[in-house]
Amino acid sequence: MSNPMRQTKQQAEQQPALVRGIGLGNAIALNVNNMIGVGPFITLPLVILAMHGPQAILGWILGAVLAVCDGLVWAELGAAMPEAGGSYAFLRRIYGADKAGRWIAFLYIWQLTFSAPLSIASGCVGLAQYAGYLFPVLRRIDFAYQLPLEIPFAGSFHVAILLGPATLVAMGSCALAVALLYRNIRSVGGVSQWLLVGVLLTLGAMIFAGMTHFHAHLAFAFPPGAFHLSTAFLEGLGAAMLITTYDYWGAYNICFLGGEVRSPGRTIPRSILWSIVLVAALYLLMNISVLGVIPWQDLVGRAGAEERLSVAAVFMQRIYGTLAGQGIALLVIWTAFASVYSLLLGYSRVPYAAALDGNYFRIFARVHPKYKFPNLSLLLLGGLAMLFCTLQLTDLVAALVIIRILLQFLLQQVGLIVLRFTQPDLPRPFRVWLYPLPPLLACAGFLYILLERPAFQREIFYAVVLVLVGSAIYLVRAFVQKEWPFAARPTVAQPD
Repeated sequence: MSNPMRQTKQQAEQQPALVRGIGLGNAIALNVNNMIGVGPFITLPLVILAMHGPQAILGWILGAVLAVCDGLVWAELGAAMPEAGGSYAFLRRIYGADKAGRWIAFLYIWQLTFSAPLSIASGCVGLAQYAGYLFPVLRRIDFAYQLPLEIPFAGSFHVAILLGPATLVAMGSCALAVALLYRNIRSVGGVSQWLLVGVLLTLGAMIFAGMTHFHAHLAFAFPPGAFHLSTAFLEGLGAAMLITTYDYWGAYNICFLGGEVRSPGRTIPRSILWSIVLVAALYLLMNISVLGVIPWQDLVGRAGAEERLSVAAVFMQRIYGTLAGQGIALLVIWTAFASVYSLLLGYSRVPYAAALDGNYFRIFARVHPKYKFPNLSLLLLGGLAMLFCTLQLTDLVAALVIIRILLQFLLQQVGLIVLRFTQPDLPRPFRVWLYPLPPLLACAGFLYILLERPAFQREIFYAVVLVLVGSAIYLVRAFVQKEWPFAARPTVAQPD
């Protein structure tokens, strides 16, 4: 019987090389589209709600610091290993390509099968929420079901499944993104720059409107004891940073396309750091602008529930009227779609890279015969994202962030330090500034987000279940294919 692993490697050698057609401009555009999306336009009031006042700006500032520390790690790893797959390639090499790194890399792909569609679906659901501002009939719920779940040590909770016109809008936006990505990579990069125009126009319009109608007494109306270091403050900050971490994600998107980047040693680090600086500045300006127009009290409690669904549109409506609110809602929809587009593009390359390496289902190693992109991987993630569009946005974000922190980000921060010790001679076109401070600070920040929140056990349980199920699948495959830890040990010749 032939060795499946050897067959897969032979297939990989026969695969046509990906086209290196992405330059610095396209890389920044893809990252920024991925970072901004619908996130801040939906989550801005949620951050205020978590901290109960304009001191929520601290969550955005600390989120930016965490993004820079994390981004520096991505920059070094991406420049040193510019391959399709991003984190998969990093984890595999750091922890041993034929040892535990194979298991850890498999677990990363396994969790990505769920977390990537969750991320894509969150953009689609947010897009549909703003479409509901334009057409209120879309906010009608035709079917709702609370799925009860009992979690050890965390109690019982429910996952809401909702169906209505907005669900169809969310699913349709995902299908459209898949259709647009079913093309040559050079055409895809050009589309990303056009989408970026809408992203920057949306933020620019909000910042201009806010700054020209700014009221300092609203923006800085801190409640009594706003910065008192109590348990409630620390938990509120943890909840706020969980949300802002979600909003800052995406600066590393270009790492998943490392095999398609021109001059990756220079392009990848520059695109990551420039994207973080640009987006952080835009986020801070936008938040201050909104708080200077809408009193924070209007965005908390049940009274602000409707306004929280489309805060950007409500913001423009208060300044310029209904038409302005509708106009910004259209721009937010454009921005959300740009994010969905970039997410699908980046994540679709990860199962392809794992399959090409023989560490995932081999069917995903195929590329489109004409356009040379991983079409089956794209279709799989797009289909799962459409399914997840039936979930609530808050459930999507919470599950996504915690799973990623535990099964990707912490492993990479620790992994960078491990790689410095185990492979000191690895060519590194870019090195983390002030090493080892950034990876240590990133680890501390991610652990704080994990543990300093109410009922944090619930999302951690998700990650534990994924690890157990994914490990079981890996061990079965490894046993059948005689891979680590079941690989045959080489025999050592005995002396005569």
